[in-house]
Amino acid sequence: MTHRIAVLAVEEAVGYDLCIPPQIFNASVGADGSPLYEVVVCGVDAKPVPVTAGFTAVLDHGPDALAWADTVIVPGTRAPGPRHDGTLPGPLADALALIRPGTRLMSICTGAFVMGAAGILDGRPATTHWRFADQFRALYPAVRLTPDVLFVDDGDVLTSAGLSAGIDLCLHVVRSDHGSEVANRAARYCVVPPWREGGQSQYIERPLPVGAGGASATRAWALDRLHEPLELSALAAHAKMSVRTFSRHFRAETGESPGTWLIQQRVRHALHLLETTDLPIDQVAERSGLRSATSLRQHMRTAVGVSPLAYRKTFRTG
Repeated sequence: MTHRIAVLAVEEAVGYDLCIPPQIFNASVGADGSPLYEVVVCGVDAKPVPVTAGFTAVLDHGPDALAWADTVIVPGTRAPGPRHDGTLPGPLADALALIRPGTRLMSICTGAFVMGAAGILDGRPATTHWRFADQFRALYPAVRLTPDVLFVDDGDVLTSAGLSAGIDLCLHVVRSDHGSEVANRAARYCVVPPWREGGQSQYIERPLPVGAGGASATRAWALDRLHEPLELSALAAHAKMSVRTFSRHFRAETGESPGTWLIQQRVRHALHLLETTDLPIDQVAERSGLRSATSLRQHMRTAVGVSPLAYRKTFRTG
């Protein structure tokens, strides 16, 4: 059975946020191309919803869609009640009351204000767009706000930072539901990075894709050789640059040093192997270039907060 998702457009909806869940979840399909999610966009009532991008959305569904959804997502909004005085307008409160107990709840960007006004986030960790963190704290002091991360997964309630962090959250959910193969396939289709861990700072610029910049060929070359030592001098030699020039180009193109980028790619490859193979942990470490199980455990603790065995147990889908 497909997992049913209702995206609740709250006036005035943030247009970019509103389009993220349908795009990501509709692109998430099984190996045979079969849909894994059914996504609808609904409103608090039957009226068209003004959108910040300069248009008005005429929605196919009203609030009744919330009653049958397995997941409800609230994208960013400029709704004055939740955003400015911590209250829920009557129609919005009535719509949220239709959500079944046990439904997974998600917000993107300032959609967290709606969840905060509804009391859903009280006592829970959550995040929102960094620019509105102080305002959120003032309105919802019972929420354990973490303003400098991309997203927070608290089990049945998940929140993301602003705008593109909603992509990271949706891909994280797909990966949690169906594994990395499905999530990576959806990311490739949408031409977005397949993985940024939730704890990554909102302030870090997203690295450019491998196909851009003067060091791009060397990044692609390195990705095919993660099991090798790949010293900085070897990377610079492949790029036909001095170490200093290569390091400068690399940071300008990715926002990171070659060493930091390389560790991230090794960890990502290790996660992929843990999710998709039965290789022993030592071999996962060797094939990803992290050399030893001890090193792999240390880097995974830093990146995702769990051990290799715990990660495999959580994300393997059989």
